[in-house]
Amino acid sequence: MATVFTKIINRELPGRFVYEDDDVVAFLTIEPMTPGHTLVVPRAEIDQWQDLDGAVLAQVMRVAQRIGKAVCHAFDADRAGLIIAGLEVPHLHVHVFPARDLSDFGFANVDRNPSPESLDQAQQKITDALVELL
Repeated sequence: MATVFTKIINRELPGRFVYEDDDVVAFLTIEPMTPGHTLVVPRAEIDQWQDLDGAVLAQVMRVAQRIGKAVCHAFDADRAGLIIAGLEVPHLHVHVFPARDLSDFGFANVDRNPSPESLDQAQQKITDALVELL
């Protein structure tokens, strides 16, 4: 059975995409730790990062780095957080988010009910930043 991320990638479920290539996508999470919290996900349905093909893992990290620069720019943050937890969905995903202090690194602090407008605005800010930073 396909993971929820595969269903988002295949457009069977909605997603707020900010990046796509042949191997990797990036879209906003629906429960952000901070505004702009983005998931970088390989198209391949691999559960654990250490099992992913090395070239694809390198592309995931290149995209995560690019998204990290964009969220810092878009949300005026000095740092971008990066977490590979892998406990929520059995499909590798890298969490990238604007971070101002260690409290931003807490899954217990996620916004479980962000407004659709706030997610739309975050998506636009990130896509704009990606274009600006080219």
